[in-house]
Amino acid sequence: MLAIGDQPDDFTLQDQEGRDVRWSSLRGHPVAVFFYPKASTPGCTTEACDFRDLEGELAALGVRVLGISADSVTAQARFAGKHGLAYPLLSDPDHVVLGPWGVWGEKKLYGRVFEGIRRTTFLFDVQGRVVAVWTNVKVKGHADAVLASARELLAP
Repeated sequence: MLAIGDQPDDFTLQDQEGRDVRWSSLRGHPVAVFFYPKASTPGCTTEACDFRDLEGELAALGVRVLGISADSVTAQARFAGKHGLAYPLLSDPDHVVLGPWGVWGEKKLYGRVFEGIRRTTFLFDVQGRVVAVWTNVKVKGHADAVLASARELLAP
């Protein structure tokens, strides 16, 4: 998994509108990237909407928000449209980012073991280096914690 100080390799994924988003194009801006297991499920909807509700405050700090899951572009588009999510939701069905960033792996739920996305968030500085990592995220209050860390870690 990416750790504080790491700078991930460049990648390109499509957003909910089918536009290519290249990681290197975000240099010069801090970025919060949250990974969620499945669009339109209760926890993922709450998390995405919490980031939506704080997007203005994050933007005031210069922070761009990205959500990433293995959902298709079409599923991301439905999710974004239904909940008014204006920030990019990237589709990674081939695990271009999920694998190398260490967020895809074994999960346990109700005694069942399976492979999937481990709910994780990374905060990056303007050079694209990791400055904070949240693993095994509990949704309630999480977006607020990311905003608080952004204020602390990225303040001029």
